[in-house]
Amino acid sequence: MQVGMTLPVMEPDLWAEPGTLEAWARATDEGPFSSVCFGERMAFDNPETLTLLGAVAAWTSRVRITTTVVVPQLHDPVLLAKSLATGDRLSGGRLSVGLGVGGRVEDYLAVGADPTTQRMRELGDRAAVMRRVWGGERVGDDVGPVGPPPVQEGGPELLVGTMGPRTVRYAAGWADGLAGVTLDLSTDAVGTLFDLARASWAEAGRPAPRLTTSFWFALEETTGGQARAQVHRHLRHYMSWLPASLVDAMAPTTGFAGTVPELVALLRRFEDLGTDEVQLIPTGSAVEQVRRVADAVAKTSG
Repeated sequence: MQVGMTLPVMEPDLWAEPGTLEAWARATDEGPFSSVCFGERMAFDNPETLTLLGAVAAWTSRVRITTTVVVPQLHDPVLLAKSLATGDRLSGGRLSVGLGVGGRVEDYLAVGADPTTQRMRELGDRAAVMRRVWGGERVGDDVGPVGPPPVQEGGPELLVGTMGPRTVRYAAGWADGLAGVTLDLSTDAVGTLFDLARASWAEAGRPAPRLTTSFWFALEETTGGQARAQVHRHLRHYMSWLPASLVDAMAPTTGFAGTVPELVALLRRFEDLGTDEVQLIPTGSAVEQVRRVADAVAKTSG
């Protein structure tokens, strides 16, 4: 099983010190990680995803670069395809693209997108446009092909960000796998979703799906024994669209808060499910976390 590291793009103090994102990207690239990940929001203080993609391509040379996730309905699909193909070129073919409909209407409103398009079918239609662009097809009668062509033939892999059985079955027709997330770290629930994905992709006559999941984490070793409190603070900031009382109720059981040895044990449980990759989501911006987790990943792979 591979382990990816997410950049701290949703942290409130991300911009407090210069070079935080670059330090994280370089530390991830130098460690035993398989990918460096980052997601998209609009009505928030995170960096713009496609701009960051270019920077991360320059800061790294080995790890895959994974968007977890981009919302195509917030973009023109042809321009998004061109931007992602450019990122694939700049990274030498290291790009993986997670796509989702997003969970916040405010992100649609922020860019003038139509909230009624926040549907999985619309997502699939836009993914199909992107595939056509990457395949060199014309996007109109009087329009030539839109380049550059991606390094990866047919374009980067497309992973769908969804947890619902119905949407998993639908995505089997076009996606290459799952960009999943688990809130409560239930390996039973993740395993059930993975089994459904395997069956759905087989029924659709597709190759076996790439199965990934992700979760928030905080380490006792880097928080002075306050790992759960760090997760709680992060969720309060990130889940700002939800009532604080609901976030407070979720916080005690959401994500991982524990020691490095406990994280090793958890990663091994996900490996037993046949997980292709776990993508860890930090709840603090200190780059020391990358180095501590690197030790856990090395032990897992060993």
